[in-house]
Amino acid sequence: MAQTALVRDIFGNPFRPVALDPSWLTSDVVALARGIYADRAFDRMPILADALQDAGCANDDVLNHCRDAAQVHVRGCWVVDLLLGKE
Repeated sequence: MAQTALVRDIFGNPFRPVALDPSWLTSDVVALARGIYADRAFDRMPILADALQDAGCANDDVLNHCRDAAQVHVRGCWVVDLLLGKE
């Protein structure tokens, strides 16, 4: 079960890929994503979800992934990587 959660964190849902909307990349969103990545501070994911929502993101896959308290997050998290332009 833990491996499944890890795979979901890194790859997301392969049947529902998410395209980045450039309007989401506000200075707050980028700063939060950079800090989460650099510090491995995945406890900040719900704050990132709020910032994304403030930036106009209404994508349930993105927002729910950030807010899911049961979700395991690691460096390579698909949402953080999407926001930082990592592949």
